Amino acid sequence: MSLLTVEHVGFSYGRERQVLEDVSLTVNAGASIGLVGESGSGKTTLLRLLLGLTRPGSGSIRFRDEPLDPRNPAFMQKYRQQVQAVFQDPYSSLDPRQTVLRIIAEPLRSLRIAGDHRAMVEAALQSVGLDRAMLNRYPHEFSGGQRQRIAIARAIVARPTLLLADEAVSALDLSTRVRIVELFKQLRQEMTLVFVSHDLGVVAALCDELVILDGGRIVEAGPTGRILRSPTHVYTQKLLGSVPRMPA
Repeated sequence: MSLLTVEHVGFSYGRERQVLEDVSLTVNAGASIGLVGESGSGKTTLLRLLLGLTRPGSGSIRFRDEPLDPRNPAFMQKYRQQVQAVFQDPYSSLDPRQTVLRIIAEPLRSLRIAGDHRAMVEAALQSVGLDRAMLNRYPHEFSGGQRQRIAIARAIVARPTLLLADEAVSALDLSTRVRIVELFKQLRQEMTLVFVSHDLGVVAALCDELVILDGGRIVEAGPTGRILRSPTHVYTQKLLGSVPRMPA
């Protein structure tokens, strides 16, 4: 079943800089999709559009067959509960003035989700491998990997349908990166995942499908195994030849 549909989307910053051009893709429920491209390929702009942070200049995006319209508050309230994000830098994405409890509970408050928020936070924290004894501590007391686990707990506490991750392991050292990728592998059993990265090796270890972006256009898309075995586009071949792979 189609969860998110992108149809012929284009986006530009002014007249001179076309960032996305005629981008179409479908995210089915339960899928794990990697959006891969080097800096400037348009992948982060596409993610901003999927988050409803900005509107496409052309084309359309639909969620469960409803238009994704940031100007529609009622729709966006429902959308925010169903779609959450994890960002690149665990050092800047957490408010240093708030405890872990308040950080993770923030979506529950802002989305006005009923229930025992503390119990929900504890469950989310446990699901990312952290102890509830950490709830009253502050971000500066944790390592980079622990901070990213806290950010992931915040993203999943409202039990979204779709998780969007933007370069979510690139700021971490290699050993921590491997552990966080393993955590995402567990999460993809429970929710749909779109993972944005410049690192084809990371995405190949995590996602069943790949979408390769170059110059704002999709140049190749399909099952991960097929693309890794026989990439058809020269840009994909370049990525395969130059990007470090995740250890087995």
